[in-house]
Amino acid sequence: MERLRKQDATASGESTPLTEDQKLAIAAARRSYEANVAEAEILYRSTLAATMDPEARHQLDANYRRDLARFVSTRDRKIGLVRKGDQAE
Repeated sequence: MERLRKQDATASGESTPLTEDQKLAIAAARRSYEANVAEAEILYRSTLAATMDPEARHQLDANYRRDLARFVSTRDRKIGLVRKGDQAE
């Protein structure tokens, strides 16, 4: 167990404090994520209300879940780039 803790400590590296620019970039990535989720939810609910076909509803649910997962992945990737010192777009 001790060896695993040491591996985790070395793999994660030393925790360095974030600069003000990094904090702002991370906040922007999170705001963008929240906006994308809100937009997707509005579109999902309005389309779901108008859709009566069970197969179409199932496809709509699958697309919505896929979009949410993509938003999370994009947000996490951007935050990771900022933390490493690269600029996220």
